[in-house]
Order: sequence, then C-alpha cells, then structure tokens
Amino acid sequence: MHKLKAYYYLCRFDKPIGTELVFFPTMWALWIAAKGIPALGILIPMTLGVIFMRAAGCAINDFADRKVDAHVERTKNRPLATGAIQPKEAIFVFLALVLASALLLFFLPIETFYCSFGALFLAFIYPFMKRYTHLPQVVLGAAFSWSIPMAFTAVGHPLDSTCWLLYFGNLAWTVAYDTQYAITDREYDLKIGVKSTAILFGRFDLLIIGLLQFFSLCFIGTALYQEDLLHPYGIIALSLAGLDFFYQWIKTKERDPTQCFKMFLHNRWIGIIIFLGIFVSLL
Repeated sequence: MHKLKAYYYLCRFDKPIGTELVFFPTMWALWIAAKGIPALGILIPMTLGVIFMRAAGCAINDFADRKVDAHVERTKNRPLATGAIQPKEAIFVFLALVLASALLLFFLPIETFYCSFGALFLAFIYPFMKRYTHLPQVVLGAAFSWSIPMAFTAVGHPLDSTCWLLYFGNLAWTVAYDTQYAITDREYDLKIGVKSTAILFGRFDLLIIGLLQFFSLCFIGTALYQEDLLHPYGIIALSLAGLDFFYQWIKTKERDPTQCFKMFLHNRWIGIIIFLGIFVSLL
C-alpha cells in the first residue's frame, strides 16, 4: 500500500490541475470538430488518454528532475526525491501508462494513431528541455496542445485552419500559465541552474504573460468565428476569460510566489469558461 501510494503521488493524481488543463482544450476541439456532442466511443478513449498521458508526463518529469527536486521547497517531498520509489520504477510507470494510452488508439481512427507519435515525442522530451533551453514552457505548450489535432483526427475532421488556430491559441495560453508556475520556483531554479521562461523574460515576465494571454484569446476567437460560434456565447466566454486574465495580473503584479501559484491554478476556469461557450453555442 505504501508503494501504491507513492505511485499515486508520482502520477499527481492528488493534483488534477494538469489533467484539467489538457482535458478542457481537448473538449473544445472534440465539440468543434464533431459539431456538437462527440460519440461516446470517441469521448471515452480521448478522456482516458488525457488522464494516462498526463500521468505518464509526470512520471518522466520526476525521473528527469530526480536530482534537483530535493533542493526545491515545493518538490522536495515527491516520491523520487524522498526515495519512496526508485528511478527504474518511475520509468516502468511511464512505459505502462504509455502502453495503456496506446491500447486506447485501437478504438480510434488510424490517423489518430499516426498523430499520437507527436504527443509521445513531446511528452518525453519536455522534462529534459529545462537543462538546455529557457523555453521548456513552449515545449510543454506544444505537448499539452497536441490533443487538439488528435481530437480532430479522432472525429474524422481534417486538420484545417480552425484546428491550428485552437492549437496555437492553447499553446500561447499554456506558456502564459506555466510561466506563472515557473515564477514560483524562479529563486530555486536560478540557484540550481534550471532554465525557464520566467528566468528568460526577467522583469518583463508579467508583460509577456499578458501578451500571450491576449494572443491566445485572439487565436481562439478567430477559430470560433470561423465556425460561427462567436456570437453571442463565444464572445461572452472570451470576455469572461479576458476579465479572468486581468484578475490574474492584479494578483501577480507583486510577483509573490504564493499568489503566482494560486493564479496558475486559477487557469482551470479559463478552460471551463471557453468550453461552456462552445458547448452552449453548439446546442
């Protein structure tokens, strides 16, 4: 039971925020591509795939960070940092979750299978990017957003401009909220030599976060416009999301790590608000 508990924490099942941040953009894409409620045979495998691949990403991330997590206050109690599980066990969990995700692809079109290689590649390389580049948040954004083209292929919809507008809109949003997250650890990252956009952006961090949030709304808004989903509920949803972004700026303008982390968590509401706008528009 102690070992199972360690695996549970390794996969971050106790912290569903990461799953939510992948889940709702996936639902945006599924609903738009299907022009309404997607078939249950597509919805269930895609949902389980989000859960499994997010957990797999956490396992490989902790494997990559196993030598530095113990030096960061927020991560020092993670299973690999405390020795509750061994590195080879984290690799086993990663491979098992990837296999479980791969089995779900048998229920989806072959195009989704081909598309899944991009998701696997991005999920694997992301944890190591912080050693070599200040842009690991961009790689994370690409990984988190890859479920969007996968959702389009799952429904049998071509990867058109709407798909890629959603993709880049979600990527910009991901870089914004993961930079908020990185501000939380910036002091420790500087000491141990870990790179991030929070370090790269420096004193312009909040300005660039705001610009990324603005461009994310522009990209997503254009996608909704192309699908005739903007008026009126899409406009309402994007306006509420914009107000939420402004609220986040107010709360993070002092760059207090605790508030930055809280506002990172607050981004779950952005995904929910936009999904509700799409959902109601398609009724």
